[in-house]
Amino acid sequence: MLLGAHESVAGGLHRALEWAAVDGCKALQVFTKTSGMWREPELTDAQIAEFRAAHESAGKIPVLAHTSYLINLASNKDDVLAKSKAALVAEIERSSALGIAFVVLHPGAHLGQGEDDALERVAEALDEVHERTTGKSARILLENTAGQGSCIGHCFEHLGAIFEKTKEKERMGVCFDTQHAFAAGYDLSTPDGYERTFAKFDREVGLARLAAFHLNDSKKELGSRVDRHEHVGDGILGLPLFWRLANDARFRDVPGVVEIEPRSAETPNKEDVMLLASLVGGPEPKPRPAAFKLESPPPPVAKKKRR
Repeated sequence: MLLGAHESVAGGLHRALEWAAVDGCKALQVFTKTSGMWREPELTDAQIAEFRAAHESAGKIPVLAHTSYLINLASNKDDVLAKSKAALVAEIERSSALGIAFVVLHPGAHLGQGEDDALERVAEALDEVHERTTGKSARILLENTAGQGSCIGHCFEHLGAIFEKTKEKERMGVCFDTQHAFAAGYDLSTPDGYERTFAKFDREVGLARLAAFHLNDSKKELGSRVDRHEHVGDGILGLPLFWRLANDARFRDVPGVVEIEPRSAETPNKEDVMLLASLVGGPEPKPRPAAFKLESPPPPVAKKKRR
């Protein structure tokens, strides 16, 4: 796996690539805009050239751009849906100009309108976004969610349904978040649970569509449906999961980034990235004491539509 981190763009987008070098990253994730605002930045030719030059100097490592948290393609509110589609179009255009390969997107929240209708709206919105970005290189990666509130995407069936309903599915992939999957009820903390999880993912979505990972430990227990990341090895998931991922031949050359508050100002993510790198080819870490493990609920399934 190509291991890296989400890095700060304070001081310019190109600064994230400088931090990536400090932290020993072989993959990178950034925000190309303020994540909690609708306002879209206008990139100058100089900014684009600066980022592309820094990317070239970094060996053109894989870069992911995480979309704004405000985007909700599942919304039934016309104004929110219109702004969400416009923001995603702008992100794809901006990322393509910068040479960023992937745009990571949370599918959205149904806000009480029901999962089935939400999945239809997401697919229709993605079709429109694809039409409006014909010829752009950046590819959308749907991210699995923890299922907090009314968020869809916590069941692999949801992701599979979106692919099935979307016309240009070859322009999409999946970014698999380990903490979100665990919080949604997929027990990645044991060898058997790990194999069952990815076997189900393959059946419902297809491993060929898995294009990136968010490598996050969890502050919250299995099936909690709460999105709370922890540093690698410091949470409930523990190091054995990350050892399995780092040594899984199926995910060779797939980018995997940590998303967590920096440990220090000088080397923000180096400790986590180097810890992950040390697992490659090494012995399996010992699991946590049994007392640390919490009772495992069954994995999530999509709700059946009432008739």
